[in-house]
Amino acid sequence: MSGQVRTIEDLRGPAGRLEAVMNTGTQDALYAAVVAHPHPLYGGTMHNKVVYHAAKAFNSFGLPTLRFNFRGVGLSEGEHANGSGEIDDVRAAVDWMDREFRLPILFAGFSFGSNIGFRACCGDRRIAGLVGLGLPINAEGREYHYDFLPSCGPIPKLFVIGSEDAYAPREQLERELAKATDPKRTVWVKGADHFFAGTPQSPEPKLGVMSEAVRTWLSASFGL
Repeated sequence: MSGQVRTIEDLRGPAGRLEAVMNTGTQDALYAAVVAHPHPLYGGTMHNKVVYHAAKAFNSFGLPTLRFNFRGVGLSEGEHANGSGEIDDVRAAVDWMDREFRLPILFAGFSFGSNIGFRACCGDRRIAGLVGLGLPINAEGREYHYDFLPSCGPIPKLFVIGSEDAYAPREQLERELAKATDPKRTVWVKGADHFFAGTPQSPEPKLGVMSEAVRTWLSASFGL
């Protein structure tokens, strides 16, 4: 990443302190970014590879980029709250970045973090763009819905999903994503599983393809 890494000590949500790190940006940055991690009860943390590579894509343009642990993860205080509390955690992270930089905010989330983060950010006028990575439909019995997508409004949206993602049947997810208003772009990464790793038929990692899709979208949508 291009910026130095800062440990954030004063990010607090309703459940207490949220562990967070930020890659600093350039002084002339036009946007700030927040990235949310996958499901806390299944090993998701801000150090997840997809989260790290997404943050790296934002920070490569000089954007200050915040990653944080949901409540109950790592050093974050509180306990897992089945999504409702985690929505508040995303809002707390957005509030912190808004106070710190007073810049339009770009949000990205992976898996659980994408669904929860979109719920938190849709309709927030401080949010300039949304990125959903590996948006799930059914993950080991956990059902995810996207009826809220119309409320996200006419801001740029990017959806990046592995073509072999077991949690996101293509036809079903495309029906859900059709609810989102334009402008929007969907990228299906060929041969990628949920974590943008390879598959037996296409074993090479796909994280670089995912990152390039984010960078291309940032350039096209925001002139970065």
